[in-house]
Amino acid sequence: MEQQPTCRAHMKSLGIIVVIPTYNNAGTIASVIADVKHYAEDILVVNDGSTDSTQQILASIEGIRIYHYAENRGKGHALKCGLKEAYALGFRYAITIDSDGQHYADDLPRFVERIAEKPDSLLIGARNLTAENMPSKNTFANRFSNFWYRVETGIRLTDTQSGYRLYPLAKLQNLRLITSRYEFEVEIIVRAAWRGVPVENIPIKVYYPPEGERVSHFRPLQDFTRISILNTFLVLIAFLCYYPWRFLRSLTRENIRNFFDKQLIHTADSNLRMAAAMGWGVFCGIIPLWGYQMIFAALSAHFLRLNKIVAVVFSNVSIPPMIPIILFGSLWLGARLFGEEMLLSIDQITFEAVADSLKHYLVGSCALASVAGLVVAVAGWIVMLVCRRKPITE
Repeated sequence: MEQQPTCRAHMKSLGIIVVIPTYNNAGTIASVIADVKHYAEDILVVNDGSTDSTQQILASIEGIRIYHYAENRGKGHALKCGLKEAYALGFRYAITIDSDGQHYADDLPRFVERIAEKPDSLLIGARNLTAENMPSKNTFANRFSNFWYRVETGIRLTDTQSGYRLYPLAKLQNLRLITSRYEFEVEIIVRAAWRGVPVENIPIKVYYPPEGERVSHFRPLQDFTRISILNTFLVLIAFLCYYPWRFLRSLTRENIRNFFDKQLIHTADSNLRMAAAMGWGVFCGIIPLWGYQMIFAALSAHFLRLNKIVAVVFSNVSIPPMIPIILFGSLWLGARLFGEEMLLSIDQITFEAVADSLKHYLVGSCALASVAGLVVAVAGWIVMLVCRRKPITE
């Protein structure tokens, strides 16, 4: 671990500023700043409309920058302002630390050492969730958040809710973030991962005072509801846009060759089961489960004992270029099955027509999925018979 003077110099050379958002933490803000000053020369405190004596305390402390606005806007807004101001001041990184005293300033060198090894990453302090006085609701909320973060990004983290973080400022510019309160810290790490910024945990200590001394502005019902709504939105975006986009980017000649070699040619599954996995993947990709088709493909393939990777890959038939064809084919086939006319003209849209079109789509998409899945399964079986080597046996 770096010594204090060395850490200050290292932070200066790397372009790191410490950002401390605060709201009505008059009892702890001065000691937090004093501790941080041992390790960092550049400190920016964002006063999120405090109504206690926080503003007067900050005015009495020398050697810090203060960003203040009169009305409380939420932690997310304070972080947005702090990160924007830090970037405008020319810093490359910002380390955020809470002002309630739960974080230890002597963990700052951990962030500095790791970012020197892996530049332009986003680092999140991983707390010991078995620490003394750790509220049980925090442990549940963190596990909940970790699960959805992995669903949304494919990245496994042990702590996604810690406010002790290092942000690579240039990499996060022009992100159109929609949140302004506690859920901001969830949204920004998801959006950063989607942009290709490496996100990882580093171990930190944490202090939680006894319940009677604890100061928290987290509103369990309101804030947990907002986080849940955000996760629902992010999951839909992930499966409608992010994962298909990532799949398309992965379609290089080498990756395609490796996939065919490992998953189709050299596998212990029989030709019939491989063909079934292909057809089942296509079926899952067309049925009306928008946003959850890959999840359904993976789970159902597991229970059907089919090759999950093959099923998930073939479920990507619903990538954006194919969506108009699938929608049109579903509506056309559904209308034919009901012996009715397909609605296409905008001047024909009524509540009854929309209901009929939904009926056409739901029935037609299931029918199209069944036909397409069967065709792909038969075609895959024939191709496997002609091209594939004998399946591997133990």
